[in-house]
Amino acid sequence: MKKRTLLSWSSGKDSAWALHVLRQRDDVEVVGLFTTMNEAADRAAMHAVRRALVARQAEAAGLPIDFIPLPYPCPNAAYEAAMSDYVAAARERRIDCFAFGDLHLEDVRRYREDTLAGTGIEPLFPIWGSDTAAMARTMVDAGLRARVTCVDPRRLAARFAGCVFDHAFLDDLPHGVDPCGENGEFHTFAFTGPMFHRSLDVVVGETVERDGFVFTDLLEAEP
Repeated sequence: MKKRTLLSWSSGKDSAWALHVLRQRDDVEVVGLFTTMNEAADRAAMHAVRRALVARQAEAAGLPIDFIPLPYPCPNAAYEAAMSDYVAAARERRIDCFAFGDLHLEDVRRYREDTLAGTGIEPLFPIWGSDTAAMARTMVDAGLRARVTCVDPRRLAARFAGCVFDHAFLDDLPHGVDPCGENGEFHTFAFTGPMFHRSLDVVVGETVERDGFVFTDLLEAEP
């Protein structure tokens, strides 16, 4: 029997690619997505994508999505309490696994494993250990496209905010910047790719600097 799995959904390219990879497996059935939301801004945490756009992504992926509200600012205790409640609810729904799009950060993986230890929910890391340069090119070659929604200007020039994640973007990245932004250099919003039944039509809005990061707003295009 396939393991009923919920995928942690950031709205970015890595979680989108993790969904694509999981759907190739015979032992897993992805039955839904979940994402944490900054309840003050009503946006996906860190990626700062509007809730409505994340909901459209889930529709395009053909999956239900759970939004987990978090206060802003969010102390770790508040985050852990919200996730503990969500894990308990997931067990009642007979969920077997939580999947994550993490690639290389050992401390992040260890935290997720420790958090789920003893809960009866198994953590999965379908793209863990991938060569990020090769995987970035593979994603683009497969048709995945995304917009850069957040840039850490200490690691990557602000001009990259709002850019499309494609071969030209990858060619333009400075030496030392991870092609998948694994060190927090940038975050994205995936709008088309093999994990979606249809592409999302988005337009680039205002770019602002806030809390030491550069954010580019994305808006749903008018019909």
